[in-house]
Amino acid sequence: MKNIKYLYFSVLLAALSFVSCESFLEEEILDEISVDYIYNSPQGLQVGVNALYNRMRLYNVPSGDNSNLQANVFFMAATDLGLHRTWFTPYSPSAHTPARFPADKWNNAYNIIDKASAIITSARSIDMDENTRNSLLAQAKVIRGELYLDLYSMYGKIMLDTIPTTPQNINDPVVYEAASDEAVFDLINSDLDFAIEHLDWQAPKGRYAQGVARHLRGKAALWQNDWQEAADQFDAIINNGTHSLVELSQVFGADVNHAEALFVYQKDQLLGDGDALAGGGGFWLGSAFTQRLYEKQSGADTNGELEIIITNEYGGQALGWFFPNNYLNSLYDKTNDKRFTTYYWPENYTDYMVNNPLHSRYGQPITRPEDNYRRYHWSLKKYADFQTKLPNTNDSYKDYMYYRFAETLLLASEAHHNLGNDDIALRYINMVRRRGYGLNPATAAPSVDFTVWTQDTYLEESARELAFENNRWFLLKRLGILGERITRYYRNGDSTTSEAADALNTTTPWQPQFVNVPVPQSQIDIMGDAASQFNIGY
Repeated sequence: MKNIKYLYFSVLLAALSFVSCESFLEEEILDEISVDYIYNSPQGLQVGVNALYNRMRLYNVPSGDNSNLQANVFFMAATDLGLHRTWFTPYSPSAHTPARFPADKWNNAYNIIDKASAIITSARSIDMDENTRNSLLAQAKVIRGELYLDLYSMYGKIMLDTIPTTPQNINDPVVYEAASDEAVFDLINSDLDFAIEHLDWQAPKGRYAQGVARHLRGKAALWQNDWQEAADQFDAIINNGTHSLVELSQVFGADVNHAEALFVYQKDQLLGDGDALAGGGGFWLGSAFTQRLYEKQSGADTNGELEIIITNEYGGQALGWFFPNNYLNSLYDKTNDKRFTTYYWPENYTDYMVNNPLHSRYGQPITRPEDNYRRYHWSLKKYADFQTKLPNTNDSYKDYMYYRFAETLLLASEAHHNLGNDDIALRYINMVRRRGYGLNPATAAPSVDFTVWTQDTYLEESARELAFENNRWFLLKRLGILGERITRYYRNGDSTTSEAADALNTTTPWQPQFVNVPVPQSQIDIMGDAASQFNIGY
């Protein structure tokens, strides 16, 4: 019996209610490759795993402006380090609800999980080379384990289902039941342990290697307060030597497929302009966090020429939806910490030069911009694309680094501190800190090194290094301080006022249920009475 079905499959059921099982198996996927071929041949399984990576890229790196992008940006920007200007409003009582919060993470995750489970189930019965089978199984399992960890950390109460949807079970009775934390982590741990055993340390670009599996296994252990398991997994990555810190300018440079990257989503416009195609679609992340300096109207010369024109030098076409806030700004030693100028656009307007060749002051500092967040604000530079982004589009085809070694070191530091190994904890956190100051990560630097490990120093160093990457919201939630930190530091601005004017953050007060994002209303409607197990407080 298939115990759990989701909205995606209920829609599929309606489409299949007038067709036979035979026609179900004739469904064409991925350029006319049949489902039967995918689940019944070694070559088909490879195609199926490729499709999982494609869907994961849509899940985490969607193209264009849509609710899928909103769901991803929320977890990056709606933290104690973020400032919201427009687009959608995190934590708004009217929008942070089951009916309006983006449903894509829940729906897409269970969609991919079902396909991963189908590959895992089918692979057992196909006559094929055992090493090849285990490699494909490992990739499918690390994806399934990753998604269940995502779902748990986002929603709190989730459902488990490892039985793939087939024409034989699609009409089976449905049981909606929230899984226990123990059951969730038993599955996550099992999937990731298998992946660790069967993945190599090296993998082709865009494929999961052992480092990703161990990084995720360590994260899962932290959620379980299993400090020793977490430390063991992170130490294995650190001591293996495959991954290491790179020069600061290289971290988010032109090519992010470097030693610090545990996993990078690949983009290539030449291979297809769309999420369903090999090259993926244009990603708007760089634009979302960058000011629109080119809209500056003040400072025109006597010929009416504006000071700034759109060029990638200053971020190209941009959106300015979210910015780093004053709290994050205050954490940097602006004189010595090189991350302040490497990870962000200049804070002071005098550091921007007139870039319009027709302007009479070309090459000189710009005049003071209007008091307008949309046009001018301290902005994130991590996802800037100086190579592939065209001047008059938000689309970027720069590869996107999703997991990196600096986070491994910081999480390892936390794990060892909780084991009482502060000497190791300090060594790991100071490696990241030294690199931030342009120093050798492996060489002691008394002028910058921490000598005492505290949660505050850990949170602050993690913020300086990993701000606006996909980790801060989850870290705060796991430590039990998400609501406290959002209330103290998260800010809402608008297109005209300064952040200081909104210091009380009264427009979006924290509510206890926000510690979990809401399960989509469409799913709640299908569950009926069983929905009371989910969305507690909404």
